[in-house]
Amino acid sequence: MRELARKVKVNPLFWFVVAIGVVTGYFREVLMIFLIVFIHEMGHAFAAHHFKWRIHKIELLPFGGVAEVEDAGNRPFREELIVIIAGPLQHIWMIVSSYCLVHFSFWTSTDHRIFVWHNLMILFFNLIPILPLDGGRLVQLWCTYRFPYVQALRYSRWASNGVLLLLIFVSVIWFPYHLNLWVILSFLGITNYLEWKQRHYRFLRFLMARRTSKEKHYMKQSFLSIRDSIPLREAMKQIKRGHYHFYKVFQLKTGTAETIEEKELLHLLFTVKKPHVPLSNLLHELKKR
Repeated sequence: MRELARKVKVNPLFWFVVAIGVVTGYFREVLMIFLIVFIHEMGHAFAAHHFKWRIHKIELLPFGGVAEVEDAGNRPFREELIVIIAGPLQHIWMIVSSYCLVHFSFWTSTDHRIFVWHNLMILFFNLIPILPLDGGRLVQLWCTYRFPYVQALRYSRWASNGVLLLLIFVSVIWFPYHLNLWVILSFLGITNYLEWKQRHYRFLRFLMARRTSKEKHYMKQSFLSIRDSIPLREAMKQIKRGHYHFYKVFQLKTGTAETIEEKELLHLLFTVKKPHVPLSNLLHELKKR
């Protein structure tokens, strides 16, 4: 617990919202929100710690938070699903606890109503399918289960940006002067822009982790048929999370086919360092090994 607590960071936007609450006389509510957000993020953190994920930081945001872990996209789906839903699940016991505490003098029915309201607001907002909210992460996890990794990231970004644009449109019409909401939407917009900007780095990190990973026991074996005329990088873009691939490479000149393991193509990618060269020009490198 002490180790995880040291990794907690508070985003400046959170302090901005806190300051507004203090100035307007809602300090008690601000403390409630801080407690709710903190417990929500610790739910993610405890689950990640249980699976021995490396946790970089736990950042508290005005509408929730982000548990930043070292995840290159190669963890088992079950583990990541548990880590994602561990945050929202905390709201259930917090609401139940509030029902129990309402019978004591220090926790009034007004406190209970406010506490439950903030819990539900933070819970439902975090389930909106926008990255990096829990809803957006669930959509991205489903995409990586269904599609090759590069396509999955692209589709989840499209879904996230589409919902964000819809939310901005609704806010312009019904909440044009809601300062806190616009601060949150601005943060989400910047985060989604950075997600798009770092897409190539994220894919490269995904491939690097697969090259060094020895945990192939939980992966399904998949067979991919490709032509030797496609570039090495395009062959790598067909890799699917949770699968270990065997490439059946058809050689156009000879009319024959050769089966190559994923690890051999990854070796070529990081040693020869010619990702845009067709496979036909690289296969001889494998024969030298």
